[in-house]
Amino acid sequence: MREVVEWDTGIREPLASFAPGAAVLVLVEGEAGTGKTRFVRWLLGLPELGRMPRLTVAFTASGASVHEESARPTGTAQPRPAARTCTSLGELPVLIGARAPTLLVAENVHRAGEQDARALRAVLAHPPAGLRAVLTYRPEELARHGLMLGAPVGYPAELTILRRRLGPLTVEAVREMAVAALGEERCPARFVTRLHERSGGIAQVVADLVTELKTAGPPADGSATPVGRHRLTAADVDEAAVPVRLMELVVGRMATLDEKQQRVVSAAAVLDAVATEDELISVAALSTGGRAALIAALSPSPLHEVGPGRYGFRVPMESAAVYQLLPGPVRWELHGRAAEALKARRPVPWERLARHQLASGRIADWLESVENAAREAAEAGDHQLTISLIEDTLAHPEVPPSERARLARILTRSANDGLGSDRTAKVLRRLADDPALPTVVRGEIRLNLGIFLYNQVGRGHDGRAEVAKVAEELSDSSPVLAARAMATLAMPFLTGVPLAENLAWLARAEATAAESGDAVVQAAFASNRSSVLCATGNADGWRHVARLPRKCDDPRILRYSIFGLANAAELAVWLGEYARARELTAECVSMWARCKQPYWEQSALVTSMHLDLRTGQWAGLADRARTLVAEAGGPRVSNARLVLGLLALAKGEWDQVDTYLSGSELLGDDANAHEMAAASGGRIRLALTRHDPEAATREGAEAWARLQAKGVWVWAAELAPWAVEATSRAGDLDTARQMVDEFAAGIAGRQAPAATAALTWCRAMLAEADGELQEAAEHFQLARTHFQALPRPYEAALTAEAGARCALAGGWRISASISQLEAAARELGALGAAWDVARVRTKLRNHQPAERRRPGRPGYGERLSPREQEVAALAGAGMSNREIATTLYLSPRTVEQHVARALRKLGAASRRDLALLDRNSEPPG
Repeated sequence: MREVVEWDTGIREPLASFAPGAAVLVLVEGEAGTGKTRFVRWLLGLPELGRMPRLTVAFTASGASVHEESARPTGTAQPRPAARTCTSLGELPVLIGARAPTLLVAENVHRAGEQDARALRAVLAHPPAGLRAVLTYRPEELARHGLMLGAPVGYPAELTILRRRLGPLTVEAVREMAVAALGEERCPARFVTRLHERSGGIAQVVADLVTELKTAGPPADGSATPVGRHRLTAADVDEAAVPVRLMELVVGRMATLDEKQQRVVSAAAVLDAVATEDELISVAALSTGGRAALIAALSPSPLHEVGPGRYGFRVPMESAAVYQLLPGPVRWELHGRAAEALKARRPVPWERLARHQLASGRIADWLESVENAAREAAEAGDHQLTISLIEDTLAHPEVPPSERARLARILTRSANDGLGSDRTAKVLRRLADDPALPTVVRGEIRLNLGIFLYNQVGRGHDGRAEVAKVAEELSDSSPVLAARAMATLAMPFLTGVPLAENLAWLARAEATAAESGDAVVQAAFASNRSSVLCATGNADGWRHVARLPRKCDDPRILRYSIFGLANAAELAVWLGEYARARELTAECVSMWARCKQPYWEQSALVTSMHLDLRTGQWAGLADRARTLVAEAGGPRVSNARLVLGLLALAKGEWDQVDTYLSGSELLGDDANAHEMAAASGGRIRLALTRHDPEAATREGAEAWARLQAKGVWVWAAELAPWAVEATSRAGDLDTARQMVDEFAAGIAGRQAPAATAALTWCRAMLAEADGELQEAAEHFQLARTHFQALPRPYEAALTAEAGARCALAGGWRISASISQLEAAARELGALGAAWDVARVRTKLRNHQPAERRRPGRPGYGERLSPREQEVAALAGAGMSNREIATTLYLSPRTVEQHVARALRKLGAASRRDLALLDRNSEPPG
């Protein structure tokens, strides 16, 4: 772990530098649970200390014990000879003097009684030559501050003292501990951050909490994920019980306090945050002796001075432990006084104040504070806090209908700007069906529920049904809400809804928004109109995007502008307008500084990843996408899963392709049509590669039928080439021609560079299938030119390969075609497309002129041959011998032999280890 590196840097070098006869004392200071024992174990494993005769003194609440061990035999790893245990420290100076040089290890010396402490002081005041002493202690439990052995030692000048203070772990160290115990997939960043906060970074508390959380469940969202397997959240940490060790430590320390001191610590526990001296004394209701009680409580209790004049718990879970010790009536009174103390602060901490008001039964005050806190958080862009506050509040039956209506409207607005959950959907559903709320309020809630279900929960058709209900039922009573609903129904992304239906809603939305005269709803319509036009490749869409206001005093209008710009940036990637996509994404990012919206910020991350995939910026891309999928999960990051699936396909990680391109987020009834088409394109290619033409043809036919029903043909760019190839290979050329003709008619007059390049690719494939190899080679070359101009280097390399294949098969331009294959191999290699590189290099070998080959079989000794490098790379990526054989046109037996030689030459223990093949060597071919 990282802490070991830090220990090594700070201690090992000084220890190694001392002469054998020098006396050295290492003081290890740290609060309970900070890892002193682990540090000592690490020290004892160092060669400088590990072979010395050792005296180990262990202090406990019941006394001390001495453990004596002889030296380990020099130059061996044999265990030490049998040890013996003593029970008295009285003879310690004599024992050490007789066995010099000796290693003395004394742990928890803050517990040493006066007689034992005197013995240790005697040894350290007159250390024998070569003494190495390691003493650990808790500074907060010393009887006299700064004196670890109860009195001054009188250290002699010849004794070198090294001090090591062990403090809290960093967030990264906590993450490493959590991942080691729970697995990376269960430890998203928000969970780790909360684990670090609640544990205070204390190593033992982290370890105990992680053990508790191993079996945490069931998931808070009510899903069917098995207990102990779901992705953990900050809520899981908050709901975890106080670890037994920490509870016992707190109870023991509280028992040493008198009544006034306990009241001060209890006040701090109820406040559960850093507080001033006056606040603690006020909440504790100490009219006299408050300061003295606070000062006295700081030493043995969990309470600490955490800043000048500020007091609290370094480990927040200690606060929870103290809180659990308080009887109900005492907590009630303390919360009431805490509320009064916080009301006097400026600015008022509304969220904390609300919690104390609820806990002391002040319902009206609580609701007012919750509303103030929610509005304040929403205005600051902290939509997650707004969502959490209102969801928790609406769960209480004490909330009257009038208050529910106000809070519900705040919740619905934040739910679509922030990152809600299934719980959010349930709360909104309950409110939308609440007959006690006014009709218009329920309509607004239902509209936002529908948008939320589509955007964030992956229930697009359910969400659409809710929005349609608002559009029809409120068209007369609330044209503003109806216009917003109609504009939402115009968005064309959902699978299974024909474009004609979307456009009909767009026309109705335009008329209704104009009649309403409402500037905000007109901004909502303008935003969605630009998205609909851009999505379908209508060049007018970009003109409408340019008209969206970038500056406005009304944050609601600015919010809709950001929606439109973010949608336009994503659609620009799908259309092949990559420079425009980068410009729009940068513009969105600058606007988020003024109007924070986590949902759209996350969407921009996904857009950037998709853009990097298409433009060949693959370095680190898979790691970024995996992190986002692990952090966010669900339908919000379906595009990131698409990125991972297509990258895995290019690298030959075929099992991963199935994992990422088969989920309901990409292929289910509620998936986005353009993402589903791209995922199907990847699955068709995988089936073709696996020589499963039936699966490829079936996938292609089903995906094509979905696009026909949708009617947005610019989205066929990622599907059409593979669907046409699968259909052609199956021998159904008439259907393949019909597909190409339909694709061409669908994008005629559209501004969609990616679709134009894909159509040229499709025509090349048709020509090749018809045996018109020269025409095919020309079309492939033209497609390559289109893809280079976008730029899309991966597709440019694939079409270069295909064009060279046709030319070589026709027997003309041999030298130029081989050069083109070599260029394709270099381009694919630069991207890291291991599977494609291996395939292209195999074609190169099969077509290389005889005069370019050296006679005889070259010898490579213990270096990998070019073929072995190719096989090793594919095996390391996870491909089976049969899959490698298919790719490289080899027999499975030959592949097996190459894998065996690569394992032996690299000293690799398994096929996965072959992934560590040295990438710095010159690629073969």
